[in-house]
Amino acid sequence: MMMAIQLIETGNSKSFPDGIPFSVSNDSSANVLMIVGDHVGTAFQKISDRDKFDLILLELDLECLGVHTGEQMGQEGSNVLGFARFRMGDDPPTPLIELVKQPNSFNVALGLAKTVFEEQQLIVAICADTPGRIVNRLIRPYLNSVLRRLDDGLASASDMDLTLKLGLGYPEGPLNLLSRSGLAHHAEVSQTLYRALGKTEFSPARRAQIALDKKNSS
Repeated sequence: MMMAIQLIETGNSKSFPDGIPFSVSNDSSANVLMIVGDHVGTAFQKISDRDKFDLILLELDLECLGVHTGEQMGQEGSNVLGFARFRMGDDPPTPLIELVKQPNSFNVALGLAKTVFEEQQLIVAICADTPGRIVNRLIRPYLNSVLRRLDDGLASASDMDLTLKLGLGYPEGPLNLLSRSGLAHHAEVSQTLYRALGKTEFSPARRAQIALDKKNSS
């Protein structure tokens, strides 16, 4: 049986742009609350009876869950978890759900959250509360490095893509991936993580920054 969820929509959901696939209930006795859209934090702060839910799910962008829940010197954690469905730029969302927990997140909430998403044939990876979560933290420095090697004249874009596909078994080369999914979007994500983390590996590569500047000026 599909789990019924009380849903609050605050605009467009990045994780579910084609509509929420869950069984949604207006029944006030629902034990799971999900808040999605552009203004999750504002809606969450208006919830006064948070303890009546076994699980509250907040859709995240690149920010930490702690932005919405607050932090307590490494002791934070409750029935509130964050989530984001990974998507690469303009591509459709992937089946991957990055589920964000805090040090003292409730085990019951974690178990319910996995059930909620796995019932929709989504794949759940649990991660700590950090800007950008798992995939962006790993892939953005790599993509910036590839772009910088292109600037260095290491090889042509097609040869670099071919080498990485054949050498590492990737289904698609990184430069083609960036071109197809949106170089400006990569720059936006990298820039946000650079500001949050202060690590130069996240600073957008020249070509990505140019794409973003062009987007902003058009």
